[in-house]
Amino acid sequence: MTDIHPPAEVLLVEDDRQLAAMLTALLAEEGYRVEVAGDGQIGLHLGLTRHFDALIIDRGLPVLEGLDLLRALRSKGVGTPTLVLTARGAVSDRVAGLDAGAEDYLVKPFEIPELLARIRALLRRHTDIARSLPVGDRRLFLASRTVVDTAGAREEVELSERECALLALLAAAPDQVFTRPQLLERVFDRADTVGIVDTYVYYLRRKLGREVIRTVHGVGYRLGAP
Repeated sequence: MTDIHPPAEVLLVEDDRQLAAMLTALLAEEGYRVEVAGDGQIGLHLGLTRHFDALIIDRGLPVLEGLDLLRALRSKGVGTPTLVLTARGAVSDRVAGLDAGAEDYLVKPFEIPELLARIRALLRRHTDIARSLPVGDRRLFLASRTVVDTAGAREEVELSERECALLALLAAAPDQVFTRPQLLERVFDRADTVGIVDTYVYYLRRKLGREVIRTVHGVGYRLGAP
């Protein structure tokens, strides 16, 4: 069975293909899943439509400059912890990056151990933020695997490990539709068949109400709580 927290998803926005390939291989060796965008516009689209645990954004990007990309994401409510990579090392440049919404700023050329340490720090920050997740007018608390009604009486519903993992994945990206194979890969054992996804969707609906997960016919499932 997979851990309750799936492998961290990292969006790398970098137009230098050689550097992007090197960083992708390096991060994959560390156990991260990496999506690469070659320019700022693609990075903006992915950042707005997909869930990521951390963003690594080069400042000197084509189409949409890195800090403009970050400002656009922040203006849309995307708070994913972000590391900005840049060849500009002046204090004013670092200040500009932090003011644009970055949590960290690393100047090229950089040492690989330092980059990995900074990414780990970003992901720890993300984990702290995501210890609980909104599910409509309730919250999912990951440590206790309970869903608590925050609108009225604090009724608690206990979940199994797999139920919690499935709901956490959907709640972390409430606007994303996941296919059944995607959910199978990220939540369940490799030996399981895709039908087990439907079984656990049924379990969650039985405990939390049918509206908690929405079926998108012909595609898959998404968080459905209003």
